[in-house]
Amino acid sequence: MNLTTVLCPLDFSVASAPIVRYATALAAATGAELRLVHVLEPQLKVAVPSASRDLEVARYLATYRAMAEEAGARVSTVLLQGDAATEIVEEAKRHPADLVVIGAHGQTGLTRFLMGSTAEAVVRTASCATLLVKPCATDTLYRQSA
Repeated sequence: MNLTTVLCPLDFSVASAPIVRYATALAAATGAELRLVHVLEPQLKVAVPSASRDLEVARYLATYRAMAEEAGARVSTVLLQGDAATEIVEEAKRHPADLVVIGAHGQTGLTRFLMGSTAEAVVRTASCATLLVKPCATDTLYRQSA
């Protein structure tokens, strides 16, 4: 598989560190650009003051960017607003991605019904390949120290 751009959406949950590690390894090994993306969803904009939210998002993106650059990847970041699944799929089209590496939280039943599944929607609608990454117990330790 010839990769030029790997799109890696992040929600800054415990799944983010393993997602970035997978995406970084793929990007560095193939010489592809790693594009880290975070989507601010409308319901989150009112919950946290804008300046605080923006500072926190910038801090997280910088942390993951540095981690990926240290591992040898060429990295860019983008902050979007709107429905996460829609914005991720559109970003994969706007900045043509060969692969989307996204976290799967493994929610089922009522939780999934009530909250929806961004990863599932991206898998169903993205025009490029999608890799779902599930966190494992050891990855929680990394996230807590990041």
